[in-house]
Amino acid sequence: MEFKFGDGSLFLPPLHITIIAITIIFLLIRWSKQLETRRFTIYFYFLISTYIAPIFSRSTKDGIFQLWIPLGFIVVFFYLFRSDRNHPAKMKACILGLSIAIYQLILQYF
Repeated sequence: MEFKFGDGSLFLPPLHITIIAITIIFLLIRWSKQLETRRFTIYFYFLISTYIAPIFSRSTKDGIFQLWIPLGFIVVFFYLFRSDRNHPAKMKACILGLSIAIYQLILQYF
């Protein structure tokens, strides 16, 4: 979407991405209020779990094939699984990050 203001213009992402971003921010704020201390860690767990990384790369005659995995989710999940201070809100943020990582994986392959 583009909004023109005189000589300048404002570009916004498509409507569905804007709605998804607003929903994610709303959920993260709501889940962070469930924690008594260190409320900001919810955002770190979410951001780290959205990270994807290639684990295998192969050159073919059509180009380069790369196999991607949600590495951030795996690291955060095992950290929360082994931690004594595991809270359901932290796990929810981690799974929300996994959904964004899956979206990124789909964009990598298409």
